[in-house]
Amino acid sequence: MRKQGANFGRKPVRVVLTGGPDGWRWTLFPEHGEPETGELPGQGVRWSGRGRRDEAPAWWRRRLAQDAEDLRELVGWKLTDRTFAELGVEAEITWFAVADPVEWEGLVTLRDPDPARFPGEVRPFVVTLEPGRGAVLPDDHLLFSTLAADAWATLGAVAGQVGTAPPRASFLCGWNDHRSVRVGRGSLHVSTQVGGDGVERLGEVHGTRPAGWGGNPELRFRLDGIDLLDEPAADVVALLEGLGHEIERRHGHHLLRAMGLTLGGPDERGGRFTSVGLRLPDVLADAWR
Repeated sequence: MRKQGANFGRKPVRVVLTGGPDGWRWTLFPEHGEPETGELPGQGVRWSGRGRRDEAPAWWRRRLAQDAEDLRELVGWKLTDRTFAELGVEAEITWFAVADPVEWEGLVTLRDPDPARFPGEVRPFVVTLEPGRGAVLPDDHLLFSTLAADAWATLGAVAGQVGTAPPRASFLCGWNDHRSVRVGRGSLHVSTQVGGDGVERLGEVHGTRPAGWGGNPELRFRLDGIDLLDEPAADVVALLEGLGHEIERRHGHHLLRAMGLTLGGPDERGGRFTSVGLRLPDVLADAWR
């Protein structure tokens, strides 16, 4: 949504999220003035079977429900960032289903700014990557020797520490299991696989964080003292190359095969990386072969 206009600095009171055949949009209703409408990423709400006229499959409604949940979160981020920039406060939205899952109405409540908005007020959640070994967390670790059950327990403990929902499982091709927890506005993902000995262990530690403010607490990934998702992508690449690491650019990703590291997400104008993944070096090489 635009940052300047008739409603610049006006108190938001209500927001509506709707999905239609041409996609999703949200409409903001301020205390005074005309409402504003913004487009959102996402497909339309009618089933499209690549030109077929079949009825929507049974899973389609679940897909719409997940899309709507993700977009409600995105709208919340957009609105609270805007109110912080314009009014110096945060905005919380209480959502009500009007026509579940494709129409939602939210009532807006303003509150004091999140302490994490101000540098140094909240300690970030730092994941330290150790190539060939795994990742070290503030109070635990996720190593490539970690059994699947222990990895899931660690993710659950992280969720408890940062006050988010329990780990969410999802299907990811090539892995036996994949689960994630939210940390601030980022997500910590863990994938497992069954090895040659028939035992399921951790296979990849992966992190994502969208551009902009990282939330509370901010999720960070460090390698050799470099904040991989905080420094400009070009600077990260230059620092890694300066340390003697060979970097391959492929399909929008930066691969460091010798370390098992993958970086992704910078836009064409530069920006910062928004994802990082660490596997055993030979596993990464096989995946990108």
